Amino acid sequence: MTDQIIAARKELADDLADLTEAQWAAPSLCESWTVEEALAHLTSAARMTPFRWIRSMAAAGFRPDVHNRRRLNEQLGVTPTETLAKFRAAISSTTAPSGHPAAWLGEIVVHGQDIRRPLGLYGGPSVEAATTVARFFVSKNFAVNSRNVAIGLRWEAVDGPFYSGDGPIVRGTTEALVMVLAGRRDYLADVTGDGVETVSARI
Repeated sequence: MTDQIIAARKELADDLADLTEAQWAAPSLCESWTVEEALAHLTSAARMTPFRWIRSMAAAGFRPDVHNRRRLNEQLGVTPTETLAKFRAAISSTTAPSGHPAAWLGEIVVHGQDIRRPLGLYGGPSVEAATTVARFFVSKNFAVNSRNVAIGLRWEAVDGPFYSGDGPIVRGTTEALVMVLAGRRDYLADVTGDGVETVSARI
């Protein structure tokens, strides 16, 4: 799984090599973060250890938004070029705040698309990587409330082996299913089935 994480980081860095200043400042799909800030968050996640995570969360009063903002600010460069360079330097990092490697693969898969989608960039996770994340997301609420979104529904990928659950169907590419499970409403148009209305209400 480490190989999948490193490959996904490298592909994202390559996709962002020629962005304009306006593109770096564009909003990502993730809350109030710009494209540059979302990338800085990914650098922060790649540099985090369990001890640093606990210490940072405690200092933030166990408020994840405060923790995330403080840590991503550390990884913002003076220019977007410097921010990208910091991310490239963390591509091969194997540290993580917890022992859930699928969650940290999920970080790069989801935030990578949070960045690419609003910019109209066509890269994305491999089906293999997205399948690993989808299986994790339907089994556990971790960082995102994905299991709560998934429960009681049948999830079926049209481009790979992923399927899960019973009930009204939600069908789409593995990437689209991952992004919907992560609560990204922009991807609702990319899935079909009787379960989509339920998913829309949940996220």
